[in-house]
Amino acid sequence: MTTASSRADSSEPPRTYSLQDLIHVLSQESTTSAHFVDPELERRVLDFRLAQQKRRQKYGDSQVTGGIFGLYHHLAQTRMDLEWAQDAAWRRQHQAPYLAWSDYVEARPQVVRPYFTWALIAVCAIMMVVEFGLNDWNVEPLSVNPLIGPSAEALVRAGARETSKIVVEGQWFRLFTPLVLHAGLIHYVVNMAALWFIGGAFEESHGALYTVLLFLIPGVGGNILSAIFLPQYVSVGASGGIFGLIGGCVADITMNWPLLFITTEQNDEISKRQHVRALIWLVVDIVVNALIGFTPYVDNFSHLGGLVYGLACGWSIIEPLKVNFFGVDASKMKQTQRLIVRFLGLIVSLVMIIVTTGLLANMDMEQAGPCPGCRYISCIPFPFGEDKWWYCDDCDRVTADLYREDEFYSRISLECPNNEVEIIQLPEGQFSLEDKNSLSRKLPSYCRQYCADRYQS
Repeated sequence: MTTASSRADSSEPPRTYSLQDLIHVLSQESTTSAHFVDPELERRVLDFRLAQQKRRQKYGDSQVTGGIFGLYHHLAQTRMDLEWAQDAAWRRQHQAPYLAWSDYVEARPQVVRPYFTWALIAVCAIMMVVEFGLNDWNVEPLSVNPLIGPSAEALVRAGARETSKIVVEGQWFRLFTPLVLHAGLIHYVVNMAALWFIGGAFEESHGALYTVLLFLIPGVGGNILSAIFLPQYVSVGASGGIFGLIGGCVADITMNWPLLFITTEQNDEISKRQHVRALIWLVVDIVVNALIGFTPYVDNFSHLGGLVYGLACGWSIIEPLKVNFFGVDASKMKQTQRLIVRFLGLIVSLVMIIVTTGLLANMDMEQAGPCPGCRYISCIPFPFGEDKWWYCDDCDRVTADLYREDEFYSRISLECPNNEVEIIQLPEGQFSLEDKNSLSRKLPSYCRQYCADRYQS
């Protein structure tokens, strides 16, 4: 076997290695290898591989499990292994006592506690109780709210996103308050589980400041997009901010992908399967959250907007792992590309926030929005038969004038979503003056029965 010193004395000119090239060279036992590898560089890579081997022996080889949760957990482990290899190199250079990997892990400062994530979960729990209180401690029927939660009126009183109140009444706080509100218990549990794992992992790796930025900016940006494209709907949820954190995690993972799955000649096929499985889990994570966005009071524009903002902000503020430690110096072109990408992400985020806020402030609330058909990105009528739990039309927002004869209501002047008026004769003596609220709840069904156009024009 060719030793490090014999390779160091080789007349073969030095070459540029990627991390994968170095692992391949160091894994070869052939004496015919003529590659030149600096002895100290070889030692550093061996230290890194040793740290990964020790981790697998202690915790098992579960590199890609649980979708983005597993990937991000593995990225945190890779960071720790790299830090130990760097620490070992520093100790050799300064002739300090050697510190074993297990001792280093135990002596390493405790990870940052995700206090912001915990506080956010607590606030969301308190607001969930407040929402039920505003709904007189009642749970709406599943046909009204399939997420086991309060009515739309209670959500609006709690601070839900409603475009008309933002634009007409100047209640701009409604771009922020939906981030701590949820449409029901199912919505709350799913979001808090995602926040616990993703938010906690991100905050432990990058600290509270970056976590706040990657939750707040995408969350508010997603709510602005939602207010523009779905002005007729009420929506709530921390999902926009959570998708921002997912976007930040994806940005972090893509920037450090080469270090996540180091391939060697012995495990190339295993690593390829891990790559495919990781991508499948990432898609599943996003699709599950997108499906929830089709239910009432939750929308996919805040999800998609949060993901885009999260990716842009993540690429801008997250530092990639340093591979120069292994002698892999990025070229000037690569360094320039990375700098452009980082600034581009930040610029795109700021421009999108400014432009969309301007569009929202100048919206004409008499119109249906810039893309009426876009409602189907966030709504699917369900069930698919005739009797549906929820619809994707504008009949839930119609108004009417009631006319009475003696002690009973006799007819309704219903203003359809397209501003046409339909006169509906009521059965004689069926609705007394005390049935006004009951009659109001029937307006959407009257709209779907009598209005020729059920969409705002």
